[in-house]
Amino acid sequence: MISEKQFQNELDLIIANAIREDVGDGDHSSLACIPSTATGKAKLLVKDKGIIAGVAFAKQVFHKVDPKLKVEVLMADGSPVEHGDIVFYVEGSSQSILKAERLVLNAMQRMSAIATKTQHYVALLAGTGTKILDTRKTTPGIRALEKWAVKIGGGENHRFALYDMIMLKDNHIDFAGGITKAIQKTQQYLKDHQKDLKIIVEARNLDEVQEILQSKGVYRILLDNFNYEDTKKAVNLIGNQCLTESSGGINEGTIRQYAQCGVDYISSGALTHSVHNMDLSLKAV
Repeated sequence: MISEKQFQNELDLIIANAIREDVGDGDHSSLACIPSTATGKAKLLVKDKGIIAGVAFAKQVFHKVDPKLKVEVLMADGSPVEHGDIVFYVEGSSQSILKAERLVLNAMQRMSAIATKTQHYVALLAGTGTKILDTRKTTPGIRALEKWAVKIGGGENHRFALYDMIMLKDNHIDFAGGITKAIQKTQQYLKDHQKDLKIIVEARNLDEVQEILQSKGVYRILLDNFNYEDTKKAVNLIGNQCLTESSGGINEGTIRQYAQCGVDYISSGALTHSVHNMDLSLKAV
């Protein structure tokens, strides 16, 4: 996984790019009718139900826009919220508050939706020992926010990107000439480049599971689009030799049954690519 420094750098880039995109050479609506000396106070109002996420990010945005803005947090990231709740107050330059408003809302609405969905999936897995993972199926440019939201919701992050973990999927395997060759070439590559990256290998059937197990050093086997029966067989076959992960079309109705097959992880792209934004607003008080 990426370091805290790398993660913060991603957040800094997101904020800088979002301000460039939204503000450009100035918030002329505010500049036109609000004096530069005017001060005000606004509240983050919840108009929905779920898990709030993005509070810490909002504080970073406000600080970037205007270090003099003061944020009073009433509800931290991960808190359950309902219609009418106030998450925080922000006070200071009225122009600065309005400049940051849309970025804060866009980020928090999406992050809260992801955290809410993740927490629902976590609840569905309760007592099974199986953990929920996100994927790289994220919105381009804001992956750090979406993966942060998954963690706030109680899920775990898969690899952040292509550079922090090896994942040999069907196309890698086919282009490399088969599973064994793909693993051998990968291990030699890591040795030659002095890289210490975990290796995950995708299996499409039980025969491929057996072939993967013949190679040492695989961290996790991804059981892609397996049915329940074959998932149970694969888990028994793998035992303690490496970790297991189920993926492929798993939804709210099937996730617990896959967990009961004994897999360590279930990955779901739906956590980040199929959510409806939480309804939030920033209102002057």
